[in-house]
Amino acid sequence: MSRLSPSRRPARRAAVVLPVTALAGALVLTGCGSDEGSSKNASSATRSVTDALGKKVTVPTAPKKVVTLSEPTLDASLALGVEPIGATAGRGQKGVSAYLAKKADKAQIVASVAEPDLEKLASLQPDLILLDETVGSKRVIDKLQGIAPTVLTAKLNEDWKTAFTATADALNKKADAQKWLDRFDQDVAAAKSSLKGNAGAVTSVVRWQDGAPSVVGKGKGHVGSTLSALGLERPANQQGESVGHSEPVSLEKLATIDGDWLFFGALGDKASGEQAYQEARKVPNFGKLKAEKDHHVVVVEGAAWNSSGGPIAAQKVLDDIKSAMAK
Repeated sequence: MSRLSPSRRPARRAAVVLPVTALAGALVLTGCGSDEGSSKNASSATRSVTDALGKKVTVPTAPKKVVTLSEPTLDASLALGVEPIGATAGRGQKGVSAYLAKKADKAQIVASVAEPDLEKLASLQPDLILLDETVGSKRVIDKLQGIAPTVLTAKLNEDWKTAFTATADALNKKADAQKWLDRFDQDVAAAKSSLKGNAGAVTSVVRWQDGAPSVVGKGKGHVGSTLSALGLERPANQQGESVGHSEPVSLEKLATIDGDWLFFGALGDKASGEQAYQEARKVPNFGKLKAEKDHHVVVVEGAAWNSSGGPIAAQKVLDDIKSAMAK
């Protein structure tokens, strides 16, 4: 067999390259006319919303890849049927808050309450990022805006219903949020009328951690506002706004957490709360609490009661109160 001359070799290479180039061009043309391409164009529609600081933000009309960087925005999104692709780990937890775990099982953890992992977050290529002032991510909001449209939905200690509505607005689901709130208010009214002898009861809420209690659920959050709407009173040191997410109580002042009822939780799920309750019962003077003597200590899922919360957490709080006190 004779060997090819050098002058013929380039021609063979050209013969191989041309069909590949032609095929690539055909694929590009096919892609341009595909339904997927039309879908991308449709989802590129935008609208303007106003964030918690009064700033106008342009967001997708129908966001498809949402990242939530706080417990309230994750809770609110799930309540509205939107499952984020990325989320923040719950306080003291590796995954999302335990009470939301089943609903958000596909969300990747891209942040802690303290700060986001910007590289991991960016790799998800979100089209909308939601957060509020309950998390440290607010400090890098300028960097978040460089990744995707970012909406700060609420300031610290904002009324949870207002925060929920703001998140719904960013997701273009305000009507759905209002329907949810209307149903919740109806449930609250029904529960209040069923309290009977527990109407106006002094109700304490604590988180047990590291061998001592901390007061949680003060102010206008989902716990405090729900208790208030039900007409329930709080112990003296659980009234007013909170100075932080939780307020530690020394064992020497254990009596200050007492009440007619004591809702008791720990970081995480209900099993964690049960374990913490057994520890608390070994603490001197815990057995002297009125709520303990009356068997009115109710162990709850701390992730729902102790989180910054949202509509799903509020419903969980309401259901727990009804189960314990509406008899």
